[in-house]
Amino acid sequence: MKTILVSLFTLLIFNWNSNACTVIAVGKKASTDGSVIVSHTDAGPDCRINFVPGQSFKKGDKAPVFWGMIESGRPLGDYGKVIGNIPQIEQTNSYFQTAYPQVNANQLAIGESTLSQRDELKVDRSICKQIMTIEQAQAFALQRCTTAEQALKLITELLETYGFLPSCVDESESLVIADVNEIWVLEVFSVGNEWKPESKKPGCIWAAQRVPDDHVMIIPNWSVIKQINLKDKANYRASSNYKQEAIDRGWYNPKSGKPFIWQEAYAPIPREWATSRFWQFYAMYAPNYANWPDRFTTSPWDGDNQYTQFVEPLSLYPFSVKPEKKMSVQDIMAFQRSTFTGTIYDKENAPAWFYPSKDGEIVKSAFATPFPTEEMRKVLNINRRRNVARARGEYGMITQLRGWLPNEVGGIYWFFVDNAYTSAYVPIYTGVTDVAECYKVYDPAYFQENSIRWCVDFVDNLMYLRWQDAVKVLHEKRDPMEAEFFSEQDEIDKKAQELLKESPEKASEYLTKITIERMEKVHKLFQDLRTDIISEFTNNKQGI
Repeated sequence: MKTILVSLFTLLIFNWNSNACTVIAVGKKASTDGSVIVSHTDAGPDCRINFVPGQSFKKGDKAPVFWGMIESGRPLGDYGKVIGNIPQIEQTNSYFQTAYPQVNANQLAIGESTLSQRDELKVDRSICKQIMTIEQAQAFALQRCTTAEQALKLITELLETYGFLPSCVDESESLVIADVNEIWVLEVFSVGNEWKPESKKPGCIWAAQRVPDDHVMIIPNWSVIKQINLKDKANYRASSNYKQEAIDRGWYNPKSGKPFIWQEAYAPIPREWATSRFWQFYAMYAPNYANWPDRFTTSPWDGDNQYTQFVEPLSLYPFSVKPEKKMSVQDIMAFQRSTFTGTIYDKENAPAWFYPSKDGEIVKSAFATPFPTEEMRKVLNINRRRNVARARGEYGMITQLRGWLPNEVGGIYWFFVDNAYTSAYVPIYTGVTDVAECYKVYDPAYFQENSIRWCVDFVDNLMYLRWQDAVKVLHEKRDPMEAEFFSEQDEIDKKAQELLKESPEKASEYLTKITIERMEKVHKLFQDLRTDIISEFTNNKQGI
């Protein structure tokens, strides 16, 4: 019975949060420290970190292809049902796996964001012949590749050969693939149920574009690639059918005289949960690039006023842009935590939270939260517009890739669980060989004291007792700890490099030890925050 309940829970979460991944990428000339940065927030059910060590195999071995990698409720490292096999390689890389594989020991990182696609392209798993999910292709790339170019080539070959099988409610996918030098964006659409591997036709439709080194970009669950120039091989790649599929299906007429726009051909009409994130990102980091719609406001009523809201063409938003100010890891953390404060999308500023004081002044309730639950929204008539990262049931990361340092030290995998707004980011060096036990544990059906995911969720729930005041306690305790992680970075980098000269094993032991200590420190912080918040804001103190 417990297994059935967990499976149902997973299915509900998975379908509910299907379009909940935001990817931000920063080129090495656009970051404050010269690092390449790729981030990813996700609503995949499995928030546990599995460090997968490199392995050796015999020539002729087969590598299993799994269905169900992103699901929770199974033992760590159990990736579900085997639905096929591909040739194995003799030596794999170490890498980190959550619901989606994310970074390996060679500072190769991948961020994922589900896209929407036309219904005609969707597949039925019960009858289609495709077997390669995007997360499985990611895992193979991290196991086998050291550069973004290699990963792009391998992933697209796997998807073409074995057929792209969408795992996120039948939708398409985008990946941002990065190493210490460059970033590629890959968008993949499926080809329907008729495809067969023996046809030798591509088992997907794909296009890829390189992000300029001095640019930043966002993928908010929507296609961003527009025109494709295959003569420019340094910046564009695509499958052989990238245009023909649109022509055959009547989505593009080459005789029209109009250019072929990938985004227009394959992505349906955009929705607000995507355009709101496009708008905020570019309005913040490239305010003078275009005449962006004015959605900034402090009025509680503007969010419900259709006359203050604009419906802009998707073409307004670029593939990427040179930011007016270089971005740091901390900037991306702040954006991932964004609740659209000061805009028409700010649920914390909804009219329902305001009431007249005894002196006749309008005041905001201490209950006001940017994360009203479904029941709260129904009772208070608050809209369901989403924040940048989904509030719950997720995890996220920011990979900081630093090519001037050895791989063991250069890659930092900043990771959070649950709600980016209330959670804490912990730095995990790519040279570690293990992570703290509390980050490996999560049963979605029942509370576990030794699970960081449950402890963050506990604090998140308690904050509803008096959100406006509890969030101050959170910042007071959490923010100095995160600041300390950054301030200690240079010292740790230096010591690890010194140890590397002595022995790679000693450096790895040092980085693993300090990473686990920090993860346990985050765990203890949220255990203590529970006591602080319930003691200070218990409903016994709130009157009746």
